[in-house]
Amino acid sequence: MLDPDRISNPTTRPGRKQPSGGSAANISAGGGYAENSPDETSWATAATEQARPGPARVAPVRIAPGRVAPARIAPAEFAGGTLAIVATPIGNLGDITQRAIDCLAAADLVLCEDTRITGRLLAHLGLKRPLRPYHDHNAARMRPAILRALGEGQMVALVSDAGTPLISDPGYRLVREATDAGHRVTPLPGASALLAGLAVAGLPTDRFLFAGFLPPKAVARRAAISELRALRATLVFYESGPRLAAMLEDLAAVLGPREAVVARELTKLYEETRRDRLDALAAHYAAAGGPKGEIVVLVGPPDDAGSARDDNALDAMLVERLARLPLKAAVDEVAGTSGRPRSEVYRRALRLRDGQE
Repeated sequence: MLDPDRISNPTTRPGRKQPSGGSAANISAGGGYAENSPDETSWATAATEQARPGPARVAPVRIAPGRVAPARIAPAEFAGGTLAIVATPIGNLGDITQRAIDCLAAADLVLCEDTRITGRLLAHLGLKRPLRPYHDHNAARMRPAILRALGEGQMVALVSDAGTPLISDPGYRLVREATDAGHRVTPLPGASALLAGLAVAGLPTDRFLFAGFLPPKAVARRAAISELRALRATLVFYESGPRLAAMLEDLAAVLGPREAVVARELTKLYEETRRDRLDALAAHYAAAGGPKGEIVVLVGPPDDAGSARDDNALDAMLVERLARLPLKAAVDEVAGTSGRPRSEVYRRALRLRDGQE
């Protein structure tokens, strides 16, 4: 059972003074800081007046249904003034590491995207720690208070809703500013949808590029894909179900019929990995509708034969447009449709018009 003193006041630990002042009023009875605090960053004033001189006692944590690990001494790496970047499961809660559990149990403060999601994870582990939201919309406002807390000796853990923080998540500015301020920043690696997708895709992994989420609008999305077209590496994207079919269609239009994989709900009950050419995958999801769950899209690197097919397809589009449109209009239309650079399309159009190819 957790020590009730540590739940009601998470800064009360062996070797620490309890802070004075009214800041404790911002700590909820449940052990987290009150979400309706009038000042979002006022929790920082509840920092300890001195850093802990030695390792803290970690509360018991649930390691399996009906089994509880005994209290242990937290490793010295979780001493005050440390910012820990903690990976959490992407679906299967059994994927959390013991080191991550130790860190979360020792944390004075856990920064997360959504306190409800992280709260459920901590409840599963039998932990109750102070939670504060940290995301794109409040990051600039929160960072000064977080840095003050680190400077006052608190141990701060940063997590995302799922997976490894900073991978398509906010946080890199906090890491940079904490490092610049002289605080220790340590990673606790673990689950990552990016790496899990690469592991099961069956595509080359010696070189890959993670491009995150592509723009939601078709024109901007094709332009972004075009910038990646010449890279001889496996491309990895995240995407949502409702936009998947359109995204695959644009990938096929710009990259050609490359081999690709759609992996969704990785590590979960309805995990699915579908392999096919980009055009076939686009047709499948256009007919089946957008799937539910977290989605990773992986596209194989180009090959010489594929590049030749792409050029032939581009020329065929240009020949058809040049037969009915002025040169400028034909180039604009093909560049917009294919996602290829306009300068490249214009050069090929000139050669075709002048009979050089």
